[in-house]
Amino acid sequence: MSTITAFQVRKDALSQTRLHDSEAMPLADGQVRVRIESFALTANNVTYAAFGEAMDYWRFFPSGREGWGIVPAWGFGSVTQSAHPGVAVGERLYGFWPMASSTVLQPVKLSAGGFADGQAHRAGLHALYNQYQRCSLDPLWTADTEDFQALLRPLFTTAWLIDDFLADNAFFGADTVILSSASSKTASATAFHLKQRGNLEVIGLTAATRRDYCERLGTYHRVVAYDEVELLEANRKVVYVDFAGRGELRRTIHQHFPNLVHDAAIGSTHHEHRAAPGDARALPGPAATFFFAPAQVRKRLADWGPVGFGEQMARAWFTFVAKAADPAAPWFRVQHHDGGAAVQSAWMQVQGGIGHPRAGHILSLAAGTPKDAPAASASATIDSL
Repeated sequence: MSTITAFQVRKDALSQTRLHDSEAMPLADGQVRVRIESFALTANNVTYAAFGEAMDYWRFFPSGREGWGIVPAWGFGSVTQSAHPGVAVGERLYGFWPMASSTVLQPVKLSAGGFADGQAHRAGLHALYNQYQRCSLDPLWTADTEDFQALLRPLFTTAWLIDDFLADNAFFGADTVILSSASSKTASATAFHLKQRGNLEVIGLTAATRRDYCERLGTYHRVVAYDEVELLEANRKVVYVDFAGRGELRRTIHQHFPNLVHDAAIGSTHHEHRAAPGDARALPGPAATFFFAPAQVRKRLADWGPVGFGEQMARAWFTFVAKAADPAAPWFRVQHHDGGAAVQSAWMQVQGGIGHPRAGHILSLAAGTPKDAPAASASATIDSL
């Protein structure tokens, strides 16, 4: 049998990584084996790891090794073996994968457009992450934009749902939306949608060194450095959308804006600065509330039905990707990282927050990597972009 290579991180120390090889077991009836050909690495994946226990992300692809986790990622794979009559060898799929060279799925609830993974360990996890799309019938798929899809589609979906959630709640009466970690792709995508509303000021918070990059995106009305937050007008009604997860920044926002009306906790791009769980409860104003995208999906499926939901998302997607992939001013440049050492290096950049925001990382372990490579924790270099 072939060998499966998996990229693993320490659950309690995300800068420690290793490559682990295991023997691929024979398929059981009803299973398929997929070669994971490419997957994206963004700050979103770091959030999956940072909240792996609290939000069950470690449950999707158990490592079988105490203290070590396999980070999920979005991307593309092809079926190399099938013991299921409804899934053919050679089918190309888009979905949620382990950072590994291959994986086994147990297709259930098959349709022309895709299927769900019915393995027991994924029971109870949200259906959004268990769905696999057949590329041949996927309305969002085009062969020449796979890298952009892997990088932007899950981030776009989260951003689109954040915008929809806020609009669905009349922005809680706010006239301003402030987003932290403004250079992150999910924050930029959220700002893109919000700015189209026309009745809000959209302000991005970022490091001073990334202000120029964020301003060039054109998705924010204003970009402000983190140490300049207290220079903003304090009497405005504000929704805070937090991608950074920095405890001291949240405290500043709550204390500076007495009319803060909603605090949406999205991720933790600055996970090393996360506050202790009880810290946010002691702040003035509304309690920080985790935004869980699948909950908004459920609501809109009930409101619009599956067809209406798909049509709304497809229209928004093609508008968004036309902007992000505009050849005259693309949001980022795709970088490919093939093999174990390259994957580890890319993780160190993104997890450590030292990569350039214009880098779009596409990874692959499908070519194979050394068996049980040692843990890595060395600093990576910043790409020149």
